[in-house]
Amino acid sequence: MGLALVHANRADACTGITLKSGDGSTVVARTIDWSGTTMNNIYVVAPRNHSFRATTPAGENTGLEFTTKYGYVGLGMEEADYVVDGMNEAGLVAELFYFPAYGEYKSFNRDNADRTIGDLQLVSWLLASFSTVDEVQQAVRGVDVVNIYPGASTVHWRITDATGRQVILEIVDGEPKFYESEIGVLTNSPGYPWHIANLNNYVNLMPGTAGPTKLGPLTLRAFGSGSGFHGIPGDFTPPSRFVRAAFLSSFNIPMPTGYDAAMHSFHILNNFDVPLAAQYSVGAKMPDMPSATQWTVSIDMGGRMIYYRTMYNSTIRSINMGNIDFDTVAFQSHPLDTVQRETIIPITIE
Repeated sequence: MGLALVHANRADACTGITLKSGDGSTVVARTIDWSGTTMNNIYVVAPRNHSFRATTPAGENTGLEFTTKYGYVGLGMEEADYVVDGMNEAGLVAELFYFPAYGEYKSFNRDNADRTIGDLQLVSWLLASFSTVDEVQQAVRGVDVVNIYPGASTVHWRITDATGRQVILEIVDGEPKFYESEIGVLTNSPGYPWHIANLNNYVNLMPGTAGPTKLGPLTLRAFGSGSGFHGIPGDFTPPSRFVRAAFLSSFNIPMPTGYDAAMHSFHILNNFDVPLAAQYSVGAKMPDMPSATQWTVSIDMGGRMIYYRTMYNSTIRSINMGNIDFDTVAFQSHPLDTVQRETIIPITIE
């Protein structure tokens, strides 16, 4: 039931960026957006040697069987194996982004059920099983990734390993296609090569202030700072968010440590919070939740730290993977928010 709910309420406004810090850490960060309803948003801790069996259109526990080689921590929804973002103890990060109308998986073949996995379980399998992009590329070509429900949207993935190498995985016409991620950005449809080509439409953008420029006898001057980005798209469509994310993350303040870069990533991603009303026509009934951006997560790969905040509580929380013994920890999941309310710290005036 949870999976059907996820697919029915598309996460079509997710935005991901990548930053590098002076101490050599890679920071991957993203927003995740559902505008249809609040979800059962959770974090998951998986130990080594924990067994899974994937879901297929034939039902639960009918697909690929695997056991965790690496312990991991992930953020997900509804079910503990529906991980959207996460990192394993080898330093591999995998993330899921919706990709409606442009991807196409293979049709489910019962004869191949033992090597079939549902798209929302792929991140769990990758984190449980692999440490490098090369390993992921080889393994994905040996499985069938399928939708569980007919007509459900497809997704695509961003995968980063401990060396900082990052690839985008899209399944088109039933075949996995990997693209090297040149600028560390991902949104949604269309396909990744289209987004990269589209950046050429914004060759005029630059950081700083434009002008002054002579126009005959006139001298034209900017009204204010930041005019070099005049014309950057500000709407919430995937192409516009991709352009905005590419420029804002490429021209960012250098950060000395992974912690600093992770905190800076939240400031950049403030530009991609989606007000709920922007997703609905005037007069339409909206769900009872504060935002279409349900959570924002930033992963400091060098520091092995996961930071997140939610639509209910903008206080940043952290999970230190270095403090987890993946040999002994129990498989577990917990809500992202224990209380769905902002943390307010009163200021005492004396």
